[in-house]
Amino acid sequence: MTYKLAVFDLDGTLADTFPWFMRVLNDFAASYRFKPVKPDEVDALRRLDSRGIIRHLGIPGWKLPWIARGMRRRMSRELEGIRLFPGVDLMLETVQARGVRLALVTSNSEENARRILGAANASRFDHLRCGVSIFGKRPQIRKVLRQAGVEPGEALYIGDELRDLEASRAEGLAFAAASWGYNEATILKTARPDHFLESMEEIAGLFSPAGRRP
Repeated sequence: MTYKLAVFDLDGTLADTFPWFMRVLNDFAASYRFKPVKPDEVDALRRLDSRGIIRHLGIPGWKLPWIARGMRRRMSRELEGIRLFPGVDLMLETVQARGVRLALVTSNSEENARRILGAANASRFDHLRCGVSIFGKRPQIRKVLRQAGVEPGEALYIGDELRDLEASRAEGLAFAAASWGYNEATILKTARPDHFLESMEEIAGLFSPAGRRP
């Protein structure tokens, strides 16, 4: 089976948003009354899945949509300080040139995604599924596959969090773990992804010319 579709996460995979997230998190802790994060807790939190982080912070489920919406809105006002990781432009260009279609599934808003990616990169994506709830990636992946006319085994999901891995596996997609994002690299490796990525340049290597899997 060959990979005909590359499904990307945005935050922590293509865009370096973790420093911004940590900078604003305690502002939201004060506003929404959940536990603030101390500097010495950051590494431990990066080793937890999303449910573990939510439990640690003491965030009730009903607050999650409000917090996510507030973060998207604040990010839209502060995008000047957010950049793509080095090498994203060339990687996307290379993968597309190899006959692979691109999709984006992200919890971020479409406006933020397009602005962060830039017009040239955004135009490379055939499918954009944005504003996804924190645990809502599975149905969005399913919709992308259906719209693209691609079987799960023909698609590869590239993400940086355990929730990305769980969603992709539940839908039958192979998963490539980006070691430079939100979840700590060793915990991602322990989850045994199909591919473990240590650099942006490795992504293109997962898609050989004419769609032949390396």
